[in-house]
Amino acid sequence: CVSPMSTSTSTSTSSSLFANAKQICEFEAGDFPLPTGEWAYDEADLRRLDESDDNRFYDVPRFVTHIDDAAIEALTNFYRQEMTNLVAMKKRKSKKNGGGGGNDDAKIDVLDLCSSWISHLPDGIPYGRVVGIGMNRDELAANTQLTEFRVQDLNQNPYLRSEESSSSSSSSSLSFDDSSFDVVCNVVSVDYLTKPREIFQETHRLLRPGGMALISFSNRCFPTKAVSMWLQADDIGRMSIVGSYFHYTAKWKSIEALNLKPPIRDIPERPSFQDMFQNPAKGFAWMNTAAAVQKANSGDPMFAVKAVKDDDDEEETS
Repeated sequence: CVSPMSTSTSTSTSSSLFANAKQICEFEAGDFPLPTGEWAYDEADLRRLDESDDNRFYDVPRFVTHIDDAAIEALTNFYRQEMTNLVAMKKRKSKKNGGGGGNDDAKIDVLDLCSSWISHLPDGIPYGRVVGIGMNRDELAANTQLTEFRVQDLNQNPYLRSEESSSSSSSSSLSFDDSSFDVVCNVVSVDYLTKPREIFQETHRLLRPGGMALISFSNRCFPTKAVSMWLQADDIGRMSIVGSYFHYTAKWKSIEALNLKPPIRDIPERPSFQDMFQNPAKGFAWMNTAAAVQKANSGDPMFAVKAVKDDDDEEETS
Protein backbone atom coordinates (compact mmCIF):
# COMPACT_ATOMS: atom_id res chain seq x y z
CA CYS A 1 0.00 0.00 0.00
CA VAL A 2 1.31 3.42 -0.91
CA SER A 3 -0.90 6.00 0.83
CA PRO A 4 -1.19 6.97 4.50
CA MET A 5 -4.49 6.66 6.34
CA SER A 6 -4.62 10.41 6.85
CA THR A 7 -4.97 11.09 3.12
CA SER A 8 -8.53 12.09 2.22
CA THR A 9 -9.99 10.80 -1.02
CA SER A 10 -13.51 12.16 -0.80
CA THR A 11 -15.48 14.61 1.27
CA SER A 12 -19.24 14.61 0.90
CA THR A 13 -21.13 17.82 0.29
CA SER A 14 -23.31 16.77 3.22
CA SER A 15 -22.70 18.58 6.50
CA SER A 16 -23.23 15.32 8.38
CA LEU A 17 -20.79 14.11 10.97
CA PHE A 18 -20.56 10.92 8.92
CA ALA A 19 -19.56 12.53 5.64
CA ASN A 20 -15.82 11.83 5.30
CA ALA A 21 -14.13 8.84 3.70
CA LYS A 22 -10.39 8.46 4.30
CA GLN A 23 -8.00 6.54 2.12
CA ILE A 24 -6.08 3.88 4.01
CA CYS A 25 -3.93 2.83 1.08
CA GLU A 26 -3.78 2.29 -2.65
CA PHE A 27 -2.79 -1.25 -3.55
CA GLU A 28 0.02 -1.94 -5.99
CA ALA A 29 0.89 -5.18 -7.76
CA GLY A 30 3.87 -5.67 -5.45
CA ASP A 31 1.57 -5.88 -2.44
CA PHE A 32 0.47 -9.36 -3.53
CA PRO A 33 2.56 -12.53 -3.81
CA LEU A 34 1.30 -13.53 -7.26
CA PRO A 35 0.69 -11.61 -10.50
CA THR A 36 -2.70 -10.82 -11.99
CA GLY A 37 -4.19 -13.91 -13.58
CA GLU A 38 -2.89 -16.23 -10.87
CA TRP A 39 -4.90 -17.21 -7.77
CA ALA A 40 -3.52 -17.36 -4.23
CA TYR A 41 -6.34 -19.16 -2.41
CA ASP A 42 -7.33 -22.78 -2.06
CA GLU A 43 -10.45 -24.64 -1.01
CA ALA A 44 -9.57 -24.43 2.69
CA ASP A 45 -9.41 -20.61 2.56
CA LEU A 46 -12.93 -20.45 1.16
CA ARG A 47 -14.48 -23.18 3.30
CA ARG A 48 -17.32 -22.31 5.68
CA LEU A 49 -18.50 -23.77 8.96
CA ASP A 50 -21.95 -24.29 7.44
CA GLU A 51 -21.69 -25.75 3.95
CA SER A 52 -25.41 -26.52 3.69
CA ASP A 53 -27.49 -25.12 0.82
CA ASP A 54 -27.56 -21.31 1.05
CA ASN A 55 -31.08 -21.30 -0.35
CA ARG A 56 -32.31 -22.78 2.92
CA PHE A 57 -30.40 -20.21 4.98
CA TYR A 58 -31.88 -17.29 3.02
CA ASP A 59 -35.32 -18.81 2.44
CA VAL A 60 -37.03 -16.65 5.10
CA PRO A 61 -36.88 -12.91 4.30
CA ARG A 62 -34.96 -10.72 6.75
CA PHE A 63 -36.22 -7.15 6.63
CA VAL A 64 -33.44 -5.90 8.88
CA THR A 65 -30.25 -3.90 8.46
CA HIS A 66 -26.95 -5.62 9.15
CA ILE A 67 -25.01 -2.48 10.09
CA ASP A 68 -26.03 0.40 12.35
CA ASP A 69 -27.44 3.76 11.27
CA ALA A 70 -24.10 5.58 11.45
CA ALA A 71 -22.44 3.02 9.18
CA ILE A 72 -25.36 3.19 6.74
CA GLU A 73 -25.14 6.98 6.61
CA ALA A 74 -21.38 6.82 6.06
CA LEU A 75 -21.88 4.33 3.22
CA THR A 76 -24.62 6.37 1.56
CA ASN A 77 -22.53 9.54 1.75
CA PHE A 78 -19.60 7.67 0.22
CA TYR A 79 -21.82 6.48 -2.61
CA ARG A 80 -23.08 10.03 -3.10
CA GLN A 81 -19.58 11.44 -3.50
CA GLU A 82 -18.37 8.69 -5.83
CA MET A 83 -21.49 8.72 -7.99
CA THR A 84 -21.58 12.53 -8.17
CA ASN A 85 -18.02 12.45 -9.50
CA LEU A 86 -18.97 9.74 -11.98
CA VAL A 87 -21.98 11.75 -13.22
CA ALA A 88 -19.71 14.76 -13.76
CA MET A 89 -17.26 12.62 -15.72
CA LYS A 90 -20.04 11.26 -17.94
CA LYS A 91 -21.31 14.79 -18.61
CA ARG A 92 -17.82 15.88 -19.67
CA LYS A 93 -17.58 12.89 -21.98
CA SER A 94 -20.98 13.68 -23.46
CA LYS A 95 -19.99 17.26 -24.25
CA LYS A 96 -16.67 16.11 -25.69
CA ASN A 97 -18.53 13.73 -28.00
CA GLY A 98 -21.02 16.37 -29.13
CA GLY A 99 -23.84 15.63 -26.69
CA GLY A 100 -25.71 18.02 -24.47
CA GLY A 101 -24.01 17.01 -21.23
CA GLY A 102 -27.29 16.85 -19.31
CA ASN A 103 -28.60 14.28 -16.85
CA ASP A 104 -30.00 12.13 -19.64
CA ASP A 105 -26.43 11.70 -20.91
CA ALA A 106 -25.09 10.95 -17.43
CA LYS A 107 -27.45 8.37 -15.98
CA ILE A 108 -25.72 5.85 -13.74
CA ASP A 109 -26.45 2.15 -14.28
CA VAL A 110 -25.88 0.20 -11.06
CA LEU A 111 -25.53 -3.52 -10.37
CA ASP A 112 -26.10 -4.37 -6.71
CA LEU A 113 -24.65 -7.80 -5.95
CA CYS A 114 -25.99 -9.79 -2.98
CA SER A 115 -28.83 -7.30 -2.88
CA SER A 116 -31.71 -7.26 -0.41
CA TRP A 117 -34.64 -5.01 0.52
CA ILE A 118 -32.51 -1.84 0.63
CA SER A 119 -29.47 -0.80 -1.42
CA HIS A 120 -28.35 2.33 0.52
CA LEU A 121 -28.13 4.36 -2.70
CA PRO A 122 -28.30 8.16 -2.30
CA ASP A 123 -31.07 10.37 -3.59
CA GLY A 124 -30.33 13.07 -6.15
CA ILE A 125 -28.36 10.86 -8.55
CA PRO A 126 -29.67 10.39 -12.14
CA TYR A 127 -30.00 6.60 -12.18
CA GLY A 128 -30.72 4.48 -15.22
CA ARG A 129 -30.97 0.78 -14.50
CA VAL A 130 -30.53 -0.37 -10.91
CA VAL A 131 -30.32 -4.15 -10.97
CA GLY A 132 -30.27 -6.33 -7.88
CA ILE A 133 -28.91 -9.86 -7.67
CA GLY A 134 -29.93 -11.57 -4.45
CA MET A 135 -31.12 -14.71 -2.71
CA ASN A 136 -34.61 -13.84 -1.49
CA ARG A 137 -37.38 -12.83 -3.89
CA ASP A 138 -39.50 -11.10 -1.23
CA GLU A 139 -36.58 -8.93 -0.11
CA LEU A 140 -35.71 -7.96 -3.67
CA ALA A 141 -39.33 -7.20 -4.55
CA ALA A 142 -39.52 -4.84 -1.55
CA ASN A 143 -36.46 -2.85 -2.67
CA THR A 144 -37.91 0.32 -4.20
CA GLN A 145 -34.51 1.43 -5.50
CA LEU A 146 -34.26 -1.49 -7.91
CA THR A 147 -35.63 -1.25 -11.43
CA GLU A 148 -35.01 -4.98 -11.99
CA PHE A 149 -33.86 -7.97 -10.03
CA ARG A 150 -32.78 -11.56 -10.40
CA VAL A 151 -32.84 -14.29 -7.76
CA GLN A 152 -29.52 -16.08 -8.06
CA ASP A 153 -27.19 -17.93 -5.71
CA LEU A 154 -23.77 -16.60 -6.71
CA ASN A 155 -22.07 -19.40 -4.79
CA GLN A 156 -23.76 -21.89 -7.10
CA ASN A 157 -23.67 -19.84 -10.29
CA PRO A 158 -21.27 -16.88 -10.22
CA TYR A 159 -21.82 -15.93 -13.86
CA LEU A 160 -24.07 -13.04 -14.84
CA ARG A 161 -25.15 -13.65 -18.39
CA SER A 162 -28.51 -12.59 -19.83
CA GLU A 163 -31.58 -14.49 -18.65
CA GLU A 164 -35.16 -13.94 -17.56
CA SER A 165 -35.56 -11.78 -14.47
CA SER A 166 -38.30 -10.10 -12.47
CA SER A 167 -39.15 -6.43 -12.22
CA SER A 168 -41.82 -4.53 -10.32
CA SER A 169 -44.16 -4.66 -13.30
CA SER A 170 -43.41 -7.74 -15.35
CA SER A 171 -40.87 -10.38 -16.29
CA SER A 172 -38.29 -8.96 -18.67
CA SER A 173 -35.02 -10.02 -20.22
CA LEU A 174 -32.02 -8.61 -18.38
CA SER A 175 -28.99 -7.86 -20.52
CA PHE A 176 -25.72 -8.52 -18.75
CA ASP A 177 -23.50 -7.94 -21.73
CA ASP A 178 -19.97 -6.62 -21.45
CA SER A 179 -19.73 -2.99 -20.27
CA SER A 180 -23.34 -2.82 -19.08
CA PHE A 181 -22.88 -0.91 -15.79
CA ASP A 182 -21.17 2.16 -14.39
CA VAL A 183 -21.11 0.92 -10.80
CA VAL A 184 -21.05 -2.54 -9.28
CA CYS A 185 -21.55 -2.61 -5.52
CA ASN A 186 -21.69 -5.22 -2.80
CA VAL A 187 -22.62 -4.32 0.77
CA VAL A 188 -21.49 -6.47 3.73
CA SER A 189 -21.64 -9.70 1.72
CA VAL A 190 -18.22 -10.20 0.13
CA ASP A 191 -17.27 -12.41 3.09
CA TYR A 192 -19.88 -14.99 2.06
CA LEU A 193 -18.62 -15.52 -1.49
CA THR A 194 -17.13 -18.95 -2.11
CA LYS A 195 -16.40 -18.23 -5.79
CA PRO A 196 -14.89 -14.73 -5.56
CA ARG A 197 -12.54 -15.26 -8.49
CA GLU A 198 -15.38 -15.76 -10.96
CA ILE A 199 -17.54 -13.02 -9.45
CA PHE A 200 -14.78 -10.42 -9.55
CA GLN A 201 -13.95 -11.41 -13.14
CA GLU A 202 -17.61 -10.86 -13.98
CA THR A 203 -17.54 -7.52 -12.19
CA HIS A 204 -14.69 -6.33 -14.42
CA ARG A 205 -16.43 -7.63 -17.54
CA LEU A 206 -19.69 -5.89 -16.72
CA LEU A 207 -18.22 -2.49 -15.87
CA ARG A 208 -17.90 0.20 -18.51
CA PRO A 209 -14.51 1.87 -18.99
CA GLY A 210 -14.05 4.32 -16.12
CA GLY A 211 -16.67 2.50 -14.05
CA MET A 212 -16.08 1.48 -10.47
CA ALA A 213 -16.64 -1.45 -8.15
CA LEU A 214 -17.44 -0.51 -4.55
CA ILE A 215 -17.14 -3.41 -2.11
CA SER A 216 -18.06 -2.40 1.44
CA PHE A 217 -17.96 -4.34 4.70
CA SER A 218 -17.93 -4.01 8.47
CA ASN A 219 -16.94 -6.41 11.23
CA ARG A 220 -20.36 -8.06 11.49
CA CYS A 221 -21.27 -11.28 9.73
CA PHE A 222 -23.05 -14.60 9.99
CA PRO A 223 -19.94 -16.52 11.11
CA THR A 224 -21.20 -19.91 9.98
CA LYS A 225 -21.55 -18.61 6.40
CA ALA A 226 -18.40 -16.46 6.13
CA VAL A 227 -15.37 -18.03 4.49
CA SER A 228 -12.62 -19.32 6.74
CA MET A 229 -9.90 -16.79 5.92
CA TRP A 230 -12.30 -13.89 6.54
CA LEU A 231 -12.99 -15.05 10.09
CA GLN A 232 -9.26 -15.33 10.78
CA ALA A 233 -8.40 -11.83 9.50
CA ASP A 234 -8.56 -8.43 11.19
CA ASP A 235 -9.86 -5.28 9.48
CA ILE A 236 -6.61 -4.64 7.59
CA GLY A 237 -6.42 -8.27 6.58
CA ARG A 238 -9.96 -8.15 5.21
CA MET A 239 -9.17 -5.07 3.13
CA SER A 240 -6.18 -6.95 1.75
CA ILE A 241 -8.36 -9.97 0.92
CA VAL A 242 -10.79 -7.84 -1.09
CA GLY A 243 -7.93 -5.93 -2.71
CA SER A 244 -6.37 -9.24 -3.73
CA TYR A 245 -9.64 -10.44 -5.27
CA PHE A 246 -9.47 -7.43 -7.59
CA HIS A 247 -5.74 -7.79 -8.28
CA TYR A 248 -5.80 -11.49 -9.15
CA THR A 249 -8.85 -11.37 -11.42
CA ALA A 250 -8.21 -8.41 -13.74
CA LYS A 251 -6.10 -5.35 -14.53
CA TRP A 252 -7.55 -2.26 -12.86
CA LYS A 253 -6.64 1.38 -13.15
CA SER A 254 -6.58 1.65 -9.35
CA ILE A 255 -7.49 -0.35 -6.25
CA GLU A 256 -7.77 1.48 -2.94
CA ALA A 257 -8.94 0.75 0.60
CA LEU A 258 -10.99 3.34 2.46
CA ASN A 259 -12.30 3.94 5.94
CA LEU A 260 -15.80 5.33 5.51
CA LYS A 261 -16.28 6.42 9.11
CA PRO A 262 -14.81 9.82 10.10
CA PRO A 263 -11.95 10.15 12.61
CA ILE A 264 -12.75 10.20 16.31
CA ARG A 265 -14.03 13.63 17.24
CA ASP A 266 -13.67 15.43 20.57
CA ILE A 267 -16.80 16.16 22.55
CA PRO A 268 -17.08 19.95 22.89
CA GLU A 269 -16.44 21.50 26.27
CA ARG A 270 -19.56 21.73 28.38
CA PRO A 271 -20.77 25.26 29.21
CA SER A 272 -20.56 26.24 32.84
CA PHE A 273 -23.62 25.77 35.03
CA GLN A 274 -23.84 29.54 35.30
CA ASP A 275 -23.89 29.90 31.49
CA MET A 276 -26.55 27.19 31.18
CA PHE A 277 -28.63 28.74 33.95
CA GLN A 278 -28.50 32.14 32.27
CA ASN A 279 -29.06 30.70 28.79
CA PRO A 280 -30.65 27.21 28.84
CA ALA A 281 -30.36 27.04 25.04
CA LYS A 282 -26.59 26.67 25.44
CA GLY A 283 -27.12 23.57 27.55
CA PHE A 284 -29.52 22.00 25.06
CA ALA A 285 -27.17 22.80 22.16
CA TRP A 286 -24.23 21.22 24.00
CA MET A 287 -26.22 18.08 24.84
CA ASN A 288 -27.37 17.63 21.24
CA THR A 289 -23.87 18.17 19.86
CA ALA A 290 -22.27 15.86 22.42
CA ALA A 291 -24.81 13.13 21.65
CA ALA A 292 -24.18 13.45 17.90
CA VAL A 293 -20.40 13.28 18.39
CA GLN A 294 -20.72 10.27 20.67
CA LYS A 295 -22.88 8.54 18.06
CA ALA A 296 -20.33 9.29 15.34
CA ASN A 297 -17.50 7.93 17.47
CA SER A 298 -19.25 4.67 18.32
CA GLY A 299 -20.95 1.89 16.43
CA ASP A 300 -19.97 -0.32 13.55
CA PRO A 301 -16.80 0.36 11.56
CA MET A 302 -17.32 0.70 7.81
CA PHE A 303 -14.72 0.03 5.15
CA ALA A 304 -14.70 -0.15 1.37
CA VAL A 305 -12.35 -1.32 -1.33
CA LYS A 306 -12.82 0.66 -4.54
CA ALA A 307 -11.51 -0.47 -7.92
CA VAL A 308 -11.71 1.65 -11.07
CA LYS A 309 -11.68 0.08 -14.52
CA ASP A 310 -9.33 1.59 -17.09
CA ASP A 311 -10.98 4.39 -19.03
CA ASP A 312 -10.47 4.59 -22.77
CA ASP A 313 -10.28 8.39 -22.48
CA GLU A 314 -8.16 8.33 -19.29
CA GLU A 315 -10.76 10.44 -17.49
CA GLU A 316 -10.55 10.50 -13.71
CA THR A 317 -13.53 9.19 -11.67
CA SER A 318 -12.44 10.76 -8.44
